Amino acid sequence: MTSARQLYQHIFKGITVYPEKESQAIAFMLLEHFLRLRNIDVLVDRPVPEGTVQPDWDNIIGRLNDNEPVQHIIGSTEFCGLEFRVSSSVLIPRPETEELVRMVTRDYAEPDQDIEILDIGTGSGCIAIVLARFLPHVKVHAWDVSDEALEVARENARQLIADVEFAKQDMLNVSFPLPGNTQKFDCLVSNPPYVTYSEQEHMRPNVLRFEPHEALFVEDSDPLLFYKAIADFGRHHIKPNGRCYVEINEHFGTETKAVFEERGYQNVEILRDIHGKDRFVRAFWTK
Repeated sequence: MTSARQLYQHIFKGITVYPEKESQAIAFMLLEHFLRLRNIDVLVDRPVPEGTVQPDWDNIIGRLNDNEPVQHIIGSTEFCGLEFRVSSSVLIPRPETEELVRMVTRDYAEPDQDIEILDIGTGSGCIAIVLARFLPHVKVHAWDVSDEALEVARENARQLIADVEFAKQDMLNVSFPLPGNTQKFDCLVSNPPYVTYSEQEHMRPNVLRFEPHEALFVEDSDPLLFYKAIADFGRHHIKPNGRCYVEINEHFGTETKAVFEERGYQNVEILRDIHGKDRFVRAFWTK
């Protein structure tokens, strides 16, 4: 009879492309997902019941060693304590983005009336859905240019019972204000593409080969392209005393702050992530 520890060792020792601690975490994640075996089951070497249907572990190990993200293999990932479906059409949510969400939920925790938030470039819907779940008094909207990403986001909203209004919109190809649209929001939030193409050489193959480049990269010649579009949109579609929160490239903190200041935003701040890197800009629209 196979034991949990034997399975763990087989998976862990088979993974060759990740550091030891990451390989250990992946092995535990796979056992939890496919067999509902917890870390404690491995530690006490609990037997796997006979007749348990198991996946093709060697195939999974091969996919991992080919740099396919474990989140794609299991089809989901955790974000802010919720389980989100992911695919090659959307970015795998990062811990830094959880910090962005916590910032917004903290600032809008008070149940004011008629608060509306727009998530620009929603991807898997992780930001919008968590905001809708944690701020039930807030109306959440979410936009993306990708039909495939919106399909994933809508499915996540259905599975997580989150009330989010999704729409297809390309922030780089719209007029401001939007024709015929007088709607204004209390808050804009976005994790837009901000990695320059020249930074690819420092990125891991599992990101470069399996995550959508259109959600990751911007041209080196205009690295602040999306922030300019978001800031311009906000000038017409943020209510007085509203706010804008964006995740940023750590190398362009000062420049991103200037984008908002040059467009009339007030009290623009660069905020650091848990690693001490410039990671967010928060700006106020007081007009």
